[in-house]
Amino acid sequence: MTTGWLMLAVGDKRQHGGNDGYDDNPRYHYSWDSTVPNHARVAVGDVIALWDKNELIGVSVIHGIDTGTATKTLYFCPECKRADFKRRSRLTPACRCNQCGALFDTPGRKTKTVTTYRSRHGINWIPGRGLLTGAELRALCDSPDSQLSMRPFRWERLRDALFEVIGEELPLELEEDEPTTPIPGGHKVAKVRVRLGQEAFRKRLLREQGERCAMTGAAPAAVLEAAHLYSYAESGEHHDYGGLLLRRDIHRLFDSGKITVDPASDLIDVDPSLRAYPLYAQLHGQPLAVQLRPEHRVWLQAHWLSKRSST
Repeated sequence: MTTGWLMLAVGDKRQHGGNDGYDDNPRYHYSWDSTVPNHARVAVGDVIALWDKNELIGVSVIHGIDTGTATKTLYFCPECKRADFKRRSRLTPACRCNQCGALFDTPGRKTKTVTTYRSRHGINWIPGRGLLTGAELRALCDSPDSQLSMRPFRWERLRDALFEVIGEELPLELEEDEPTTPIPGGHKVAKVRVRLGQEAFRKRLLREQGERCAMTGAAPAAVLEAAHLYSYAESGEHHDYGGLLLRRDIHRLFDSGKITVDPASDLIDVDPSLRAYPLYAQLHGQPLAVQLRPEHRVWLQAHWLSKRSST
């Protein structure tokens, strides 16, 4: 079973009375240190779900963890010497100890050498605002009543909860270093399913097509994904000229058949259910932003037939 971690990320507010907080950017990295419970249990390949106490921020897979050492300032109650106290912004004295109830303005302080950790999870990041509430996320944890900032859960439970909301599996993948040509395909079992050669496939498309979404035009490489024009899950192969670069949102809509290409005209066809959205409605009937090869047309025709033949 895949391990997952629900990690609290509330910007400058992610701190407690005992320290000065952490430097987080949920889209790309999450920081913690050896004073945090579960600090050494998090591993590459684990699913990470970030939240702000109110709702899910996003989900990803950890593809790297950077470690180091630092001198950390720790604060404590001057009466009972415990670090469990709350800083109060509107009341005086400014602090109240949750253990002994003492009130004070200036906490005690000491320094300690700690091991620092920072996850790298930007490759697979999937935004999650509006999908699950804080209460729903707590219920997925191994210990729903836990107050820890890093709480373990089973990925399968989060996967099922998100599937009920969005109606499809999350495309969580680990990228691998570019292999030599030919690009290998297939699947192997890891903590999450890994698409072998996916990053090399994307780099090849960037070389061939440039920084350009095939449907919307010029776009930075960071927002472009390598979209297979066929079901990679079924074939497990990277076919020559079997893909186009698509923006992430366009990629999802293409995979679901909401946006496709009419093989009779080579024009973009947008499903009527999307035409209420100007961003997508303006694409309907437009030519692609890249030149198609015969191989592309073969795959696009098959995609059209599989998605639109029954409509």
